Amino acid sequence: MSGKTILVWFRKDLRIHDNEILTEAARKGDFIIPVYCFDPRQFEITSFNSLKTGFFRAAFLLESVADLRQSFRNAGGDLIIRRGKPEEILPELVSRYNVHEVYHHREVASEETGVSSLVEDALWKQKINLRHFIGHTLYHKEDLPFPINSIPDVFTTFRKKVERDGTVRSCFEDPGKMQFPPDMDCGSMPSLSDLGFSEPESMDERSVMKFKGGETEALKRLKEYFWESHAVKKYKQTRNGLIGADYSSKFSAWIAMGCLSPREVYWEIKKYEKANGANDSTYSLYLELLWRDYFRFMFKKYGNKFFHKGGLNGNVPEESENQKELFELWKRGETGIPFIDANMRELNATGFMSNRGRQNVASFLVKDLKVNWKWGAAYFEEKLIDYCPANNWGNWAYIAGVGNDPRVYRHFNVLKQAFDYDPHGDYVRLWIPELSSVNDLNIHQPWNLSEAERLEYQLKNYADATCCLPLAKA
Repeated sequence: MSGKTILVWFRKDLRIHDNEILTEAARKGDFIIPVYCFDPRQFEITSFNSLKTGFFRAAFLLESVADLRQSFRNAGGDLIIRRGKPEEILPELVSRYNVHEVYHHREVASEETGVSSLVEDALWKQKINLRHFIGHTLYHKEDLPFPINSIPDVFTTFRKKVERDGTVRSCFEDPGKMQFPPDMDCGSMPSLSDLGFSEPESMDERSVMKFKGGETEALKRLKEYFWESHAVKKYKQTRNGLIGADYSSKFSAWIAMGCLSPREVYWEIKKYEKANGANDSTYSLYLELLWRDYFRFMFKKYGNKFFHKGGLNGNVPEESENQKELFELWKRGETGIPFIDANMRELNATGFMSNRGRQNVASFLVKDLKVNWKWGAAYFEEKLIDYCPANNWGNWAYIAGVGNDPRVYRHFNVLKQAFDYDPHGDYVRLWIPELSSVNDLNIHQPWNLSEAERLEYQLKNYADATCCLPLAKA
C-alpha cells in the first residue's frame, strides 16, 4: 500500500462533524485509519474505592463508539476497535499498517495527558510523530484575549474579557470522501460484560429522558431542542427544573463524550437567534458552554491542584469525625432530607441529576455533613453519564470553597431550595414514593409529622434516619 497513511486516535471526540483531526487527516493523508481503544484503566477501581466509569457512562460510551463505527462504514471504511492500553496498541498498528503520523486531541486532566505522553514516548521510538490538536472547547486557546497562565481566576472577569475580545471559530467542514486501507483488522465491539458490568432489565422509567450515545442521537437532540420543541426559547426560565427532558438542553452527555461539538451548539444558537431573535435564554445557554470552557482552561492553568483537598487556596474544609457513615447515607439517598435523597436516588438510578440538584447535594455533603469533598467528586465521577474531569472536579472545588469561587463560604439552604424549586413536592414524590401521600407543607420536612402520621404514611425509614435532621432544622 503506497501513499501517506494517518492514524486518527479517537478518545472523547466521537464524531465526524467539526472534528479537525479527521478533516486534516482526510486532507493530508492518502489513507485514514480510525482507531478507538477501550483502555482498561478507565474501568478500574479508584483510590476512593469507586469505579472510574460506572454502568450508565459505560453503556453510553459503547453506543457512541458503535455509532462512530457505523459512520465510517457508511463512508466505505470502518473503525478499528481494540481493548487495551493505547501506548501498547497504537505502536503495533503503526507498524502493521506503515503509518506515517498519528493525530489526536489534547486533554487537560493529568491521567488523560499522562496516557498521551506514554503514547508519544512509544511512538517516538518508532520515529513517528504524535500530532496534537485542540478540539474540546468553544474558544480555541489561541483566540482568547490572554495567555492560559494569565486567565482571570474569577469567572465574571473571564466572561467579560472573552465576550469583548474573544472569537469563536467556524466549525470544521466534514472530511468528505475518505480513503481507508483495504485490509484493516477492525476487531469487534466489547459488551458491557466484557467491561465488567451486568446489564439491567430496563432503564428506569422515571429518567428525564432516554440517553443514547452517539453523534446521530446528539444531532437529533440538537434539532429537537432548537427547532421542534423550541425549548431553548425558555431555557432561562426552565433551567432550574427537575422533571422532564426539556427543562434544560441535556446536551452535556454528548458534549462530554465528544459526540457533539460545543462550537456546533454555539453556531446553532446563533442560527436560532437570527431566525427567532436573541433573548436571555439563548444567552444563558451560551454561558453554560462558556462555563465549561472556563473549567477546562483553569485545569490547564492549575493542573493537579484541583485534585488536592485544599484546592487552589489550601483551605481544607472542616470534616466530621463520623464522615464515613454520613457519606454512605448520602450516597444511598438516606440522609433523611427528602430533597437531597431524591436527587441522589435519581443519580443512582439513571446516571443523571439536574444542575440545581448537583449544587445542593454537593453543598449539603461538604457544608452540612462536613464530608471530604473529594469523596463526593469521585462518586460523581463514577455515576454521572456526562462526567468530564474539568467540569466535575472544578465544580466540586468551587462548591467546597477551594476553587475559583471568590466567596469561600458558599452554603445552600437545602430546605429553602427545596421549597423554591420543588414547591409542591412533585420531584420528591417521584423519587421517594414512600412520601407520596405526605402533604405539600411537610413533604420536604417529614420530621414535623406526628408519630401517628408517620405510622399512617409508613415512614419508618425517615423516622429512623435522624442523623442529618438537626442540620435541616438549624
